[in-house]
Amino acid sequence: MKIIAVTACAAGVAHTFMAKKKLEDAAKKLGHEIKVETQGAGGIEDELTPRDISDADILILAIDIEISKRDRFKDMKKVEVPIITVLKSPEALLKKIEAKLNE
Repeated sequence: MKIIAVTACAAGVAHTFMAKKKLEDAAKKLGHEIKVETQGAGGIEDELTPRDISDADILILAIDIEISKRDRFKDMKKVEVPIITVLKSPEALLKKIEAKLNE
């Protein structure tokens, strides 16, 4: 599965980047490709390209705030969850998404 994700917490510091790492580690463990954009206090980092977006099977929005450039994703399959979901159980989230996509 090719996954793209955006993480953004209210403060834009710790949880944004912790969630990125959790998603990357879980995806690697489960054999998925992932690219994660962060929208933190320093702005957008590792911005998803149009190619990343068009090639992805699913978008995960792990966000607690509104994000910039959201319109890029209007026609995508997506899952939006609070950032705490990714921090607590990233593997379970990815497995649930995978099961839904394979239905």
